[in-house]
Amino acid sequence: MRVLIIKTSSLGDVIHTLPAITDACAAIPGIRFDWVVEEGFSEIPSWHSAVDKVIPIAIRRWRKNIFQTWKNGEWKNFRDQVKSQEYDLVIDAQGLLKSALLTRGLKAPIYGLDKNSAREPLAARFYTHPQAVAKGQHAVERVRQLFAIALGYELSAGKGSFQLKAEMFADTGNYRPESPYLVFVHGTTWVDKHWPDTYWCELAKTATENGYNVCLPWGSEQEKERAELIARTSGKVHVLPKMSLRNVASVIAGAEKVVAVDTGLGHLTAALEIPAVSLYGPTSPVLVGAYGKEQVHLTLNDCPENESLNNVEPAIFTPMTPDIVWQALVKQSAPEDITPPQTSSN
Repeated sequence: MRVLIIKTSSLGDVIHTLPAITDACAAIPGIRFDWVVEEGFSEIPSWHSAVDKVIPIAIRRWRKNIFQTWKNGEWKNFRDQVKSQEYDLVIDAQGLLKSALLTRGLKAPIYGLDKNSAREPLAARFYTHPQAVAKGQHAVERVRQLFAIALGYELSAGKGSFQLKAEMFADTGNYRPESPYLVFVHGTTWVDKHWPDTYWCELAKTATENGYNVCLPWGSEQEKERAELIARTSGKVHVLPKMSLRNVASVIAGAEKVVAVDTGLGHLTAALEIPAVSLYGPTSPVLVGAYGKEQVHLTLNDCPENESLNNVEPAIFTPMTPDIVWQALVKQSAPEDITPPQTSSN
């Protein structure tokens, strides 16, 4: 049986689809998948052993110049690729109008969320078999349920498995940080999701004083500037070079622990089952939080109000101090793994 998955973006959403594939493989021996995904995330589907062909698209780039996309043949090339293979089933796991449009002209049965379940109800009009999947659940569980309905198997109890293991990335990349090290995932596209720069600097100082190196990935010039600011706190804080997603995964896979804001690399950390503390300010982890083993969700509800604190930017994170974040790491780990924070002199 061969199935085409449409799940184009974002990084976290693509990663959240992997457990559904693992479920399907356990229920249907021999099932294989092809996957339509944004070109920037095209490395991810191939990390699952049941995915054969990855079909990259560039909707984000194409819609900036639709005429040029049509003229240069990129759209035709995409259509030729999806039509070159006969599929038993197509599953749009995105539930958006942009993803539903990609199913036009495909002859196989097309499954997706119905109008009451999809984020964009109009998308359901493009499916031959729209399905109801209850809202109010974690995104991973909703995708798992959609796959189970579409492919006709009973979903097993328990958490889903990404089928990603740290050892898969052990031999990739040329950058080998000195162990033990932590990774601070500090970058996110939403301004109000950023944990304050001054807090990152304080946390880095505490980490290095307790015997850790700290590694800082980045994906944009703005993130690189923030990483360089944090790195000034200590010679043991390292700004990573520009890396592919797979090579960043390699660094994360070797980390003792990770601290992450609400962003895609945080979801990758969870999929690799690397212990992490994820920081949530304006967002809630209930529906799209880091999903996996040894993941701690730190929210503002976990932080006591303290009127003596000076406001930082963004101000919403003021009560989530570096000491609280460090203590979350301490509680998460074995006593000999991370030592209690030391008081640093300013």
